[in-house]
Amino acid sequence: MQVKILGSAAGGGFPQWNCACANCRAVRAGTFRGKPRTQTQAALTQDGRSWFLLGASPDLRSQIEATPELHPRDGLRQSPIAGIVLANADVDHALGLLLLRELQPLRIYATPSIQSILRQDNSMFAMLQRVPNQAVWTGFLPEAEFTLSDSNNQDSTLRCQAMSLVSHYPAYVTQARQLQLAPAESSLGFIIHSPLGARLAYLPAVPQVDDALLEQLNCVDLLLFDGTFWSDDELIRVQGSGQTARQMGHIPVEETLVRLAGLRRPRKIFLHINNTNPMLDEARPQHRQVRDAGWEIAEDGWQFDL
Repeated sequence: MQVKILGSAAGGGFPQWNCACANCRAVRAGTFRGKPRTQTQAALTQDGRSWFLLGASPDLRSQIEATPELHPRDGLRQSPIAGIVLANADVDHALGLLLLRELQPLRIYATPSIQSILRQDNSMFAMLQRVPNQAVWTGFLPEAEFTLSDSNNQDSTLRCQAMSLVSHYPAYVTQARQLQLAPAESSLGFIIHSPLGARLAYLPAVPQVDDALLEQLNCVDLLLFDGTFWSDDELIRVQGSGQTARQMGHIPVEETLVRLAGLRRPRKIFLHINNTNPMLDEARPQHRQVRDAGWEIAEDGWQFDL
Protein backbone atom coordinates (compact mmCIF):
# COMPACT_ATOMS: atom_id res chain seq x y z
CA MET A 1 0.00 0.00 0.00
CA GLN A 2 1.28 3.43 -0.97
CA VAL A 3 0.17 6.45 1.04
CA LYS A 4 0.68 10.09 0.09
CA ILE A 5 0.03 13.14 2.26
CA LEU A 6 -1.18 15.77 -0.18
CA GLY A 7 -1.94 18.32 2.55
CA SER A 8 -1.23 18.47 6.28
CA ALA A 9 -2.75 21.69 7.69
CA ALA A 10 -6.06 22.18 9.45
CA GLY A 11 -8.92 24.17 7.91
CA GLY A 12 -7.74 27.38 6.25
CA GLY A 13 -4.26 26.02 5.52
CA PHE A 14 -0.98 27.59 6.62
CA PRO A 15 -0.71 30.50 6.42
CA GLN A 16 -4.42 31.13 6.80
CA TRP A 17 -5.73 33.86 4.50
CA ASN A 18 -7.10 36.13 7.25
CA CYS A 19 -4.67 35.32 10.05
CA ALA A 20 -1.84 37.50 11.36
CA CYS A 21 -0.67 35.25 14.17
CA ALA A 22 3.08 35.00 14.77
CA ASN A 23 3.38 31.86 12.60
CA CYS A 24 1.46 33.28 9.63
CA ARG A 25 3.26 36.63 9.78
CA ALA A 26 6.65 34.91 9.79
CA VAL A 27 5.76 32.72 6.79
CA ARG A 28 4.72 35.75 4.78
CA ALA A 29 7.86 37.61 5.81
CA GLY A 30 10.09 34.69 4.79
CA THR A 31 11.56 34.37 8.29
CA PHE A 32 9.70 31.25 9.43
CA ARG A 33 11.68 28.11 10.32
CA GLY A 34 9.22 25.71 8.74
CA LYS A 35 7.04 25.11 5.70
CA PRO A 36 3.65 26.34 4.47
CA ARG A 37 0.99 23.65 4.20
CA THR A 38 -2.29 23.08 2.36
CA GLN A 39 -5.39 21.66 4.00
CA THR A 40 -5.24 18.05 5.11
CA GLN A 41 -5.63 15.49 2.34
CA ALA A 42 -4.41 11.89 2.05
CA ALA A 43 -4.44 9.50 -0.90
CA LEU A 44 -3.69 5.78 -1.04
CA THR A 45 -3.39 2.96 -3.53
CA GLN A 46 -2.61 -0.72 -3.61
CA ASP A 47 -1.77 -1.15 -7.29
CA GLY A 48 -0.34 2.28 -8.14
CA ARG A 49 -3.12 2.93 -10.66
CA SER A 50 -6.40 3.34 -8.75
CA TRP A 51 -6.19 5.91 -5.95
CA PHE A 52 -8.60 6.57 -3.11
CA LEU A 53 -8.84 9.87 -1.30
CA LEU A 54 -9.48 10.18 2.42
CA GLY A 55 -11.68 13.25 2.31
CA ALA A 56 -11.79 15.95 -0.36
CA SER A 57 -10.11 19.16 0.77
CA PRO A 58 -10.80 22.67 -0.63
CA ASP A 59 -7.17 22.62 -1.85
CA LEU A 60 -7.68 19.41 -3.81
CA ARG A 61 -7.18 20.82 -7.31
CA SER A 62 -3.72 22.24 -6.54
CA GLN A 63 -2.85 19.09 -4.59
CA ILE A 64 -3.71 16.91 -7.60
CA GLU A 65 -1.61 19.09 -9.90
CA ALA A 66 1.33 18.79 -7.48
CA THR A 67 1.05 14.98 -7.55
CA PRO A 68 1.98 13.33 -10.89
CA GLU A 69 0.49 10.01 -9.78
CA LEU A 70 -2.95 11.67 -9.82
CA HIS A 71 -2.67 13.17 -13.31
CA PRO A 72 -4.73 11.76 -16.23
CA ARG A 73 -3.03 8.84 -18.02
CA ASP A 74 -5.30 7.35 -20.69
CA GLY A 75 -7.49 9.15 -23.17
CA LEU A 76 -8.74 12.73 -23.27
CA ARG A 77 -10.67 12.61 -19.99
CA GLN A 78 -9.53 10.25 -17.26
CA SER A 79 -8.35 10.26 -13.65
CA PRO A 80 -6.55 7.72 -11.47
CA ILE A 81 -8.82 8.83 -8.61
CA ALA A 82 -11.29 5.98 -8.18
CA GLY A 83 -13.07 6.96 -4.98
CA ILE A 84 -13.34 9.13 -1.90
CA VAL A 85 -13.97 8.09 1.69
CA LEU A 86 -15.56 10.78 3.86
CA ALA A 87 -14.94 10.92 7.60
CA ASN A 88 -17.31 13.84 8.22
CA ALA A 89 -19.21 16.69 6.55
CA ASP A 90 -16.84 19.50 7.59
CA VAL A 91 -16.27 22.11 4.90
CA ASP A 92 -12.51 21.50 4.90
CA HIS A 93 -13.09 17.77 4.44
CA ALA A 94 -15.88 17.64 1.84
CA LEU A 95 -15.85 20.87 -0.18
CA GLY A 96 -13.30 19.42 -2.60
CA LEU A 97 -15.98 17.04 -3.91
CA LEU A 98 -17.35 19.97 -5.91
CA LEU A 99 -13.96 20.28 -7.62
CA LEU A 100 -14.47 16.74 -8.99
CA ARG A 101 -17.71 17.56 -10.82
CA GLU A 102 -16.47 17.17 -14.43
CA LEU A 103 -18.46 13.98 -15.06
CA GLN A 104 -15.63 11.70 -13.92
CA PRO A 105 -17.10 8.43 -12.52
CA LEU A 106 -16.32 8.17 -8.82
CA ARG A 107 -17.43 6.13 -5.84
CA ILE A 108 -18.05 8.16 -2.68
CA TYR A 109 -18.20 6.37 0.68
CA ALA A 110 -20.10 8.13 3.48
CA THR A 111 -22.37 7.28 6.39
CA PRO A 112 -26.12 7.73 5.88
CA SER A 113 -26.11 10.89 8.03
CA ILE A 114 -23.26 12.49 6.07
CA GLN A 115 -24.94 11.59 2.80
CA SER A 116 -28.15 13.16 4.05
CA ILE A 117 -26.38 16.44 4.89
CA LEU A 118 -24.56 16.67 1.58
CA ARG A 119 -27.15 15.25 -0.82
CA GLN A 120 -30.48 16.28 0.70
CA ASP A 121 -29.69 19.49 2.57
CA ASN A 122 -27.27 21.06 0.09
CA SER A 123 -28.34 21.37 -3.54
CA MET A 124 -24.80 22.24 -4.72
CA PHE A 125 -23.74 18.62 -4.40
CA ALA A 126 -26.29 17.72 -7.09
CA MET A 127 -23.44 18.76 -9.43
CA LEU A 128 -22.11 15.26 -8.77
CA GLN A 129 -25.32 13.69 -10.09
CA ARG A 130 -25.84 15.44 -13.44
CA VAL A 131 -25.61 12.19 -15.42
CA PRO A 132 -26.36 8.58 -14.38
CA ASN A 133 -23.59 6.93 -12.37
CA GLN A 134 -21.46 10.09 -12.30
CA ALA A 135 -21.02 9.47 -8.58
CA VAL A 136 -21.87 6.17 -6.95
CA TRP A 137 -22.64 6.88 -3.30
CA THR A 138 -22.00 3.95 -0.98
CA GLY A 139 -23.08 3.93 2.64
CA PHE A 140 -21.42 2.36 5.63
CA LEU A 141 -21.93 2.44 9.38
CA PRO A 142 -19.51 3.21 12.21
CA GLU A 143 -17.39 0.23 13.27
CA ALA A 144 -18.13 -1.44 9.92
CA GLU A 145 -15.47 -2.81 7.60
CA PHE A 146 -15.86 -2.41 3.83
CA THR A 147 -13.79 -2.91 0.69
CA LEU A 148 -12.70 0.07 -1.40
CA SER A 149 -13.92 -0.29 -4.99
CA ASP A 150 -14.21 2.04 -7.96
CA SER A 151 -17.47 3.14 -9.61
CA ASN A 152 -17.42 -0.02 -11.74
CA ASN A 153 -17.16 -2.16 -8.61
CA GLN A 154 -13.55 -3.12 -9.33
CA ASP A 155 -12.12 -4.28 -5.99
CA SER A 156 -8.89 -2.51 -4.92
CA THR A 157 -8.26 -5.24 -2.28
CA LEU A 158 -7.94 -2.45 0.32
CA ARG A 159 -10.30 -2.76 3.29
CA CYS A 160 -11.45 0.13 5.43
CA GLN A 161 -12.62 -0.08 9.04
CA ALA A 162 -14.54 2.93 10.41
CA MET A 163 -14.32 4.17 14.01
CA SER A 164 -16.70 6.67 15.60
CA LEU A 165 -14.67 9.39 17.33
CA VAL A 166 -16.61 12.66 17.62
CA SER A 167 -20.34 13.05 18.33
CA HIS A 168 -21.11 16.53 16.98
CA TYR A 169 -21.73 17.82 13.48
CA PRO A 170 -20.33 20.93 11.73
CA ALA A 171 -21.60 24.34 12.84
CA TYR A 172 -23.56 24.84 9.61
CA VAL A 173 -25.83 21.91 10.53
CA THR A 174 -28.64 23.31 12.70
CA GLN A 175 -29.35 21.87 16.12
CA ALA A 176 -32.81 20.82 14.94
CA ARG A 177 -31.27 18.96 11.99
CA GLN A 178 -28.67 17.29 14.20
CA LEU A 179 -31.45 15.74 16.28
CA GLN A 180 -32.49 13.84 13.15
CA LEU A 181 -28.99 12.45 12.57
CA ALA A 182 -27.02 9.66 14.25
CA PRO A 183 -24.40 11.12 16.65
CA ALA A 184 -22.06 8.18 16.07
CA GLU A 185 -21.89 8.99 12.33
CA SER A 186 -20.75 12.60 12.72
CA SER A 187 -16.95 12.19 12.59
CA LEU A 188 -14.91 9.06 12.02
CA GLY A 189 -11.42 7.71 11.91
CA PHE A 190 -10.30 4.88 9.64
CA ILE A 191 -7.96 1.92 9.71
CA ILE A 192 -7.01 0.82 6.19
CA HIS A 193 -5.89 -2.79 5.71
CA SER A 194 -3.77 -3.88 2.75
CA PRO A 195 -4.04 -7.46 1.41
CA LEU A 196 -0.48 -8.10 2.62
CA GLY A 197 -1.32 -7.15 6.19
CA ALA A 198 -0.08 -3.53 6.41
CA ARG A 199 -2.32 -1.15 8.35
CA LEU A 200 -2.75 2.61 8.18
CA ALA A 201 -4.68 4.56 10.84
CA TYR A 202 -6.09 7.91 9.72
CA LEU A 203 -7.52 10.00 12.57
CA PRO A 204 -7.50 13.75 11.83
CA ALA A 205 -10.03 14.66 14.57
CA VAL A 206 -9.76 12.89 17.93
CA PRO A 207 -11.41 14.37 21.05
CA GLN A 208 -10.01 11.80 23.49
CA VAL A 209 -8.07 8.54 23.63
CA ASP A 210 -9.47 5.62 25.60
CA ASP A 211 -7.93 2.21 26.20
CA ALA A 212 -9.92 0.58 23.39
CA LEU A 213 -8.56 3.08 20.85
CA LEU A 214 -5.03 2.64 22.20
CA GLU A 215 -5.28 -1.10 21.67
CA GLN A 216 -6.33 -0.60 18.04
CA LEU A 217 -3.56 1.92 17.34
CA ASN A 218 -0.90 -0.39 18.72
CA CYS A 219 -1.68 -2.80 15.87
CA VAL A 220 -1.08 -0.40 12.97
CA ASP A 221 2.10 0.32 11.02
CA LEU A 222 1.51 4.00 10.23
CA LEU A 223 -0.48 6.41 12.39
CA LEU A 224 -1.66 9.75 10.98
CA PHE A 225 -3.07 11.47 14.05
CA ASP A 226 -4.80 14.69 15.07
CA GLY A 227 -2.20 17.43 15.56
CA THR A 228 -4.56 20.40 15.37
CA PHE A 229 -3.70 22.31 18.55
CA TRP A 230 -0.74 22.16 20.89
CA SER A 231 -2.70 23.13 24.02
CA ASP A 232 -6.37 23.15 24.98
CA ASP A 233 -6.52 26.96 25.28
CA GLU A 234 -4.35 27.73 22.23
CA LEU A 235 -6.89 29.78 20.27
CA ILE A 236 -8.03 31.65 23.36
CA ARG A 237 -4.46 32.68 24.15
CA VAL A 238 -3.69 33.67 20.56
CA GLN A 239 -6.84 35.63 19.75
CA GLY A 240 -8.30 36.39 23.17
CA SER A 241 -11.48 34.38 22.68
CA GLY A 242 -12.90 31.28 21.07
CA GLN A 243 -13.38 27.62 21.92
CA THR A 244 -10.97 25.21 23.52
CA ALA A 245 -9.40 22.40 21.51
CA ARG A 246 -11.60 19.82 23.21
CA GLN A 247 -14.75 21.83 22.54
CA MET A 248 -13.79 21.70 18.86
CA GLY A 249 -13.24 17.92 19.02
CA HIS A 250 -9.42 17.81 19.20
CA ILE A 251 -7.17 16.37 21.89
CA PRO A 252 -4.20 18.74 22.46
CA VAL A 253 -0.84 17.53 21.19
CA GLU A 254 0.80 18.01 24.58
CA GLU A 255 -1.70 15.52 26.02
CA THR A 256 -1.34 13.11 23.09
CA LEU A 257 2.42 12.87 23.69
CA VAL A 258 1.67 11.56 27.17
CA ARG A 259 -1.36 9.43 26.38
CA LEU A 260 0.24 7.66 23.38
CA ALA A 261 3.76 7.44 24.80
CA GLY A 262 3.46 3.68 25.13
CA LEU A 263 2.76 3.01 21.45
CA ARG A 264 5.72 1.11 20.05
CA ARG A 265 4.68 -0.40 16.72
CA PRO A 266 3.44 2.44 14.50
CA ARG A 267 5.36 5.24 12.88
CA LYS A 268 3.59 8.21 14.51
CA ILE A 269 2.88 11.36 12.52
CA PHE A 270 0.82 14.44 13.37
CA LEU A 271 -1.28 16.05 10.64
CA HIS A 272 -4.28 18.44 10.44
CA ILE A 273 -2.12 21.07 12.15
CA ASN A 274 -3.64 24.48 12.85
CA ASN A 275 -1.75 27.58 11.74
CA THR A 276 -1.41 28.72 15.39
CA ASN A 277 0.31 25.53 16.57
CA PRO A 278 3.83 26.37 17.84
CA MET A 279 5.20 22.96 16.81
CA LEU A 280 5.10 24.14 13.18
CA ASP A 281 8.07 26.36 13.98
CA GLU A 282 11.19 24.20 13.83
CA ALA A 283 13.02 26.66 16.10
CA ARG A 284 10.48 26.33 18.94
CA PRO A 285 10.83 23.93 21.89
CA GLN A 286 7.46 22.35 21.06
CA HIS A 287 8.86 21.11 17.74
CA ARG A 288 11.83 19.55 19.50
CA GLN A 289 9.57 18.03 22.15
CA VAL A 290 7.51 16.28 19.47
CA ARG A 291 10.59 14.90 17.73
CA ASP A 292 12.20 13.80 21.01
CA ALA A 293 9.00 11.88 21.81
CA GLY A 294 9.37 9.84 18.61
CA TRP A 295 6.72 11.68 16.59
CA GLU A 296 6.96 13.41 13.22
CA ILE A 297 5.11 16.46 11.90
CA ALA A 298 3.60 15.84 8.49
CA GLU A 299 4.53 17.94 5.46
CA ASP A 300 2.76 18.17 2.12
CA GLY A 301 4.10 15.64 -0.36
CA TRP A 302 5.30 12.98 2.06
CA GLN A 303 4.99 9.41 0.78
CA PHE A 304 4.99 6.05 2.57
CA ASP A 305 5.20 2.48 1.25
CA LEU A 306 3.64 -0.07 3.61
